Amino acid sequence: MSTETLQSLFAYKAWANRELFALLVTLPAEHGEQLHTCTRTLNHIYVVDRLFRAHLSGEPRPFDATNTKETPALAQLRVDVEATDAWYVNYVATLPASACVETLDFAFTDGDRGRMSREEILLHVVTHGGYHRGNVGQVLKSISVAPPRDLYTKFLHQSEPARRSA
Repeated sequence: MSTETLQSLFAYKAWANRELFALLVTLPAEHGEQLHTCTRTLNHIYVVDRLFRAHLSGEPRPFDATNTKETPALAQLRVDVEATDAWYVNYVATLPASACVETLDFAFTDGDRGRMSREEILLHVVTHGGYHRGNVGQVLKSISVAPPRDLYTKFLHQSEPARRSA
């Protein structure tokens, strides 16, 4: 996969997260239980993103599990997710193509050993986030709230309108 494609995928991920958080802050108070479920799910994405960021950068693992005991406030989580998304966007923008195939050894939070290339880790981060944003979308649908259209095609055509004239 080209580094340009990785850059596009991480720009898409950041866009999709912004769209979803913008909707979640508008949920009425009567949907507190569902908002909590959504926040827990988004926190899980964030924690996993940070764990794999640590693997990619050689930093110590910032969490000992794939979610935190306490659920952060949605506003704080939004700030944290935006900062992590910005880190990934910058990381893939400066990643040499030759580094994508480099294999990294690491430990999962359950103690199992893992080995993945940088490219595989990056693809996992993108697909993992999309999977769980879909879970949040299902929670929203259960309370008759239409989730944002989390589609790579929508992102591409919105960010590059000239693609529509092809």
